Amino acid sequence: MLCGSLFSQTKTISAIKISQAPKIDGNLSDPAWAQAPVLTDFIQNFPDYGKPCSKPSEVKVLYDNSAIYVSAHLFDDPKLIGRQITARDGEAQTDVDYFSVFFDTYEDHQNGFQFLVTTANVQSDARLGPNLGGMFSSGDKTWDAVWESQVTMNADGWSVEMRIPYISLRFSKKQVQDWGIQFLRFIRRTNENSYWNPVDPKVGGFVNQFGQLKGLENIEPPLRLSFSPYVTTGYRSTPVKNNEYQNEWLRNGGMDVKYGISEGFTLDATLIPDFGQVVSDNVVNNLTPYEVRFQENRQFFTEGTELFNKAGLFYSRRVGATPTGFYASRAMADADPNLEIVKNPGVTQLLNAVKFSGRTRKKLGVGIFNAVTSPMYSILRDKTTGVETKTETEPLANYNILVLDQAFKDRSYITFTNTNVMRNGAARDANVSAFDVALYDRSNNYALNGTVRYSKIWGTNPYDGYNVTMRYGKVSGNWQYSFTGNVESENYDPNDLGILFAANEISYKGAVSYRQFKPTRSFITYSYGINSKLTYLYKPYAFNKIDINPTLFLVFNNFWDITLNAYLTPGWTRDYFELRTPNRYLKLPTNSILEASGSSDSRKKLFISFNGSYAWAPKYDNSYTSMGLGFRYRFSNKFTLSLQGDSRTENNQLGYAFERELNGDPLVAFRDNKEFVSVLSGIYNFNSRTNLTIRARHYWNRVTYNSIHGVQLDGMLRPHAFISGKDENVNLFNLDAFFTWDFRLGSKIVIGYKNALGDLESVNLTGKNTYIRNLGEVFSLRHGNEVTIRFIYFLDYNQLRKKH
Repeated sequence: MLCGSLFSQTKTISAIKISQAPKIDGNLSDPAWAQAPVLTDFIQNFPDYGKPCSKPSEVKVLYDNSAIYVSAHLFDDPKLIGRQITARDGEAQTDVDYFSVFFDTYEDHQNGFQFLVTTANVQSDARLGPNLGGMFSSGDKTWDAVWESQVTMNADGWSVEMRIPYISLRFSKKQVQDWGIQFLRFIRRTNENSYWNPVDPKVGGFVNQFGQLKGLENIEPPLRLSFSPYVTTGYRSTPVKNNEYQNEWLRNGGMDVKYGISEGFTLDATLIPDFGQVVSDNVVNNLTPYEVRFQENRQFFTEGTELFNKAGLFYSRRVGATPTGFYASRAMADADPNLEIVKNPGVTQLLNAVKFSGRTRKKLGVGIFNAVTSPMYSILRDKTTGVETKTETEPLANYNILVLDQAFKDRSYITFTNTNVMRNGAARDANVSAFDVALYDRSNNYALNGTVRYSKIWGTNPYDGYNVTMRYGKVSGNWQYSFTGNVESENYDPNDLGILFAANEISYKGAVSYRQFKPTRSFITYSYGINSKLTYLYKPYAFNKIDINPTLFLVFNNFWDITLNAYLTPGWTRDYFELRTPNRYLKLPTNSILEASGSSDSRKKLFISFNGSYAWAPKYDNSYTSMGLGFRYRFSNKFTLSLQGDSRTENNQLGYAFERELNGDPLVAFRDNKEFVSVLSGIYNFNSRTNLTIRARHYWNRVTYNSIHGVQLDGMLRPHAFISGKDENVNLFNLDAFFTWDFRLGSKIVIGYKNALGDLESVNLTGKNTYIRNLGEVFSLRHGNEVTIRFIYFLDYNQLRKKH
């Protein structure tokens, strides 16, 4: 049942409640579907907004007290339908068609859920929110729910059935309720995105452009309670000094629990979790003053955390990080040949973690997060006396987050966030409180955003700080612009549970852009714009730099794309962070950067991506060149292999020399810095629920020091005697392989193998020092190896009750 025109009004359907659920087998002949109205008339969003979908689609929706049911008959020529088998959540830029349903269960036009099925019956799911998604994505796909789907290929296309249990959704408790609803169809061979309720690319936001599912009545869902117990075992061999290996059996067991306290609130808990089977980090030789941010790969910390990170204050890698005393203990053992390491864990053990989140009928979102990590100890043994010394490397710690998020009309909201870290003993404690506000006008054309944050650190040297941001901009239409002001005080510090590379800054930023959404003779879409940023030091208030950044993005009619960027920093700048010394700065001359990146048509078996940049600062004879080239080849619908290589070379790079003068003043150096990274990855999908993935990464970095200099109080350089022995030749290697079998809904067996170059191993070459020679030498050195097997079994309380 539809009402209204396609563009002037929101499409609406009436909810149909059933007493007998359809069988989920991909066959749409089940009598239950005869009761549902047929939804048609999908409208393109890309590549040509406003045109009807090139192929007909028929969608139906039903519900009962257990689940929402969705079916779709997607008409097409079966010979032309993309059918590549992918990993879960891996359908982007692959040769596969898919269908998706979206729900805005609170009808707040901001938050929601996505459930997607490909022609190979591979599932994807995502949480939707105001700060999630991008041009070709709609949400956070790290969230995985348990739901059913089946697909069949027909003479006139393909069909899909989906059963989405209420355990995978959250909604308010009302006798009669309306939900936002949306459907998406993607046809790969034409790269055509079509929605049931039109999604105008010129309009800011996505969830606010859903249709309506009206009249869901008297939903009485069963108890939402599930358990996922797991056991893990394995063997690890790690190279240690004196050409020895430390060998250990790995064993662990725990459980994940999900409990629906009400229709709108869910409690997630993990007890004694084991995160060993995750992809290795992309570690680099970091010469900058800033921390390297690593991707989160642990499932508990990626699923359903969008509310906790709405303020950007939750960097989950803080929980269970490397113990702060790990490297000191290792250095002590390395420095004394008579000491050996008995125990020195490189990861802090997480004892348990809990997430409580949901939203009330008044659209108030509530989130509570708590995690407790165990105290960690290193044990060093004196080989002569046998005496063992036990040292605490990380105290017992308690991590907490509280979020209150009130959604209003017109995409507006106000959010309060508090993060807190409490550590045992005299170790430092930390607290950050924040308010975030977003106000949109009724026409959804303009927005005013503001943030206020206050941080407080307790310990030996307590301190506090604040951060205030204000942004106003036009958020819809072809032309968009924004003005932003940001103040970070000298001692603002959210880094105990968040991440901030550098505080003590005031910045003013302006941006304007234009985007063409309708195809032209040469382009499917294109955009261009310019950003400018003026930065000062907060204390003492002093000029830092000006950045000007024009950009151009083009998508050609053959679906190749290219992005061009230029960065200009005119005049001398003051870098207050490179010297790692308070109130001291390094003056850097005018520099310019040109960047280009792009990719070929991802529908083809061979997909190519490329990037390159060139930068120069003539005053110091400094130049930077980078080149990257990636290849992905689809051998079949089951097997894909990718190779990515990236080279970066900077001649006469000026930076901190990691040395100081006798009076403590910092020294800097001109150095040649060459870096090359290669990544080989592949996936073989046996079927939609079983796959083998492999990823090998080699990183090489050669640093050659040319000269050493002192730094005057005005930031300029002065001569200094050369310090020899500082050149570096760094090699890092990791291999990760995982066989995953999802043998039933929510249950899986994972066999993992990890190989890594030992921490104590180094490549020492005479003669020409090249990447190829380093790569060859890596395989002659000692490597650590780890083999694990993990068994996870999903138990639904309601299924257990039925059986017994």
